[in-house]
Amino acid sequence: MSKGKQHRLRIGRYSESGRIYLITFACYKRRTVFDSLWKGQCFARSITALATDTETWCWVVMPDHVHWLMAPSGELNLSRCVQKLKALTTRSLKAEGSDKRPVWQHGFHDRALRKEDDLRSMARYVIANPVRAGLVRSVRDWPFWDASWI
Repeated sequence: MSKGKQHRLRIGRYSESGRIYLITFACYKRRTVFDSLWKGQCFARSITALATDTETWCWVVMPDHVHWLMAPSGELNLSRCVQKLKALTTRSLKAEGSDKRPVWQHGFHDRALRKEDDLRSMARYVIANPVRAGLVRSVRDWPFWDASWI
C-alpha cells in the first residue's frame, strides 16, 4: 500500500481518553530488533515513562513488533502516545549502543475494545503471543512482557 493510501486510512482516527485500545506496531521492515534482554529493558523503561499519559493493562515485545493494551489517560491522544513510546524507545536503544538503522515502521494498528469485551481475556491473549508464535512453551519463559495485575 502506498504511503498516500496509508495516510488516508488514518484520516478521521479518533481516540477517547480512558477508552481501552489494543495497539500493534512493527519494527522497521519487520527487522528483529528485540533480541536481547537489554533491548527489552529499553522498551520497558520507555513504557514506564508514559505512566502519566496512559493506563497500561499489558504489553508484550516480540522480536519484530509490539502489542500494547492501553488507555490514553493524560493530555496525549492515541497517536501521540504511540509516537512518544516509539521515540523514547528509539532514544534509549541508540543511547545503549544499538545500530543507527530506523527502529519502527510508520504508523500502528489500533482496535478499540467494546464494553462487552473481556479485558482479562484480551490481556491473556496479548501476553500469550510468544507461545502462539512458537518462541517459548510458557509465557513465564518470555522476559519481554508485563501485565498490570501481576
